[in-house]
Amino acid sequence: MNSKIKKKQFMFSSVVNTKELPAYVRQYIKNEQILTIYKTERDYGAFTDKKIVLFDNKEKTKQIYSIPYKSISNSLITFNENNAQLSFILNSNYLIPLNFINMDGKDKRRLRILYICIDSFINEQEPIKEDIDNLINNNIKL
Repeated sequence: MNSKIKKKQFMFSSVVNTKELPAYVRQYIKNEQILTIYKTERDYGAFTDKKIVLFDNKEKTKQIYSIPYKSISNSLITFNENNAQLSFILNSNYLIPLNFINMDGKDKRRLRILYICIDSFINEQEPIKEDIDNLINNNIKL
């Protein structure tokens, strides 16, 4: 990717029920298990068992980023008091930071479980089935 491209800052603030997804989001997630979906004011971030799909909705344009886990070389999760950041470095050395704001304890736990699953996918390991089930069924306990 061109280094002159301005990095998009996603500020996810809530989890979306998969039944409430717009049709255009579902079109990009075929034959995959949705783990969880996050939303900003106007954007979506879908995390599946195969990839991350980011939907950047601007006034008259939509940009859709599809990031297969196999294209990620490194990942990092950082927690602050009420916020967190997932950062992914692609094989091309391009950095993708995803910010999560206004988080409570349950939100942080969900993100931690998601990160553990993504780390397993990146490293071509089988994630813990209970973690996958808890994400899919939104069964997150402190």
